[in-house]
Amino acid sequence: MATLDKVAVDITVVLGTTTMPIHQVLRLGRGAIIELDASEDDAVKILANNLGVAKGTVVVNGNKIAVEVNELLPRPQDMR
Repeated sequence: MATLDKVAVDITVVLGTTTMPIHQVLRLGRGAIIELDASEDDAVKILANNLGVAKGTVVVNGNKIAVEVNELLPRPQDMR
């Protein structure tokens, strides 16, 4: 088990996506609002090292934001 302590995994939570022309991205400043193709009630995608592993929901508890895992996604055939 001690060797697992040294394994690094990047976890990413995707709330939604959008497409923007590069000239708009270059004009974004602090506090800019970017509209996404999702609402606050939609499921979020949870990625581990850029591989989809689960779906979940955003949970707000006081001033903390968390993600609750609702569904684990099946692993691709080549990763079993």
